[in-house]
Amino acid sequence: MAKFLLSLHVLASVLFVGPVAVAVSMFPRRAKAALAGGPDQAGDAGMLRLLHRITQVYALLGIAVPVLGIGLAQVMDVLGEPYLIVSMVLTAIAALSLLLFVLPGQQAAVDALGLAPEDEGHAKAVRGLKTLPMTTGVFNLLWAIVVVLMVIRPGSTTGV
Repeated sequence: MAKFLLSLHVLASVLFVGPVAVAVSMFPRRAKAALAGGPDQAGDAGMLRLLHRITQVYALLGIAVPVLGIGLAQVMDVLGEPYLIVSMVLTAIAALSLLLFVLPGQQAAVDALGLAPEDEGHAKAVRGLKTLPMTTGVFNLLWAIVVVLMVIRPGSTTGV
């Protein structure tokens, strides 16, 4: 059962968290181009909407990753291990950063697409783009740390 849950957990991580990590990384540059209004503004706007939708849908699907991880930890009887507790806390912080900073920043940029540059909503979205690369970087860094913790499992007695 543990091998099956581990397979599902890893597969869900790759298929659901991976697209979110890529989409949030691509979004700030595309948003800047779309809101600046260059020659390919329509293409940039379409890509911006797509990246935001990918982030929303795959973030929702990504809930399966910690759910499967907790189930796997119970089966393996490692739920109280420090590496796992740290990983769960970091996962929660990553989820909160996505919900509180990344997704609202993306939504503001998407909402500003149809606004004139002198509109306050447009100006607010452009200002918000200054912090979006940092928050997306923190989100991705947290997931990278969780992956490393899951691979090396500090204090594990399995011997690697």
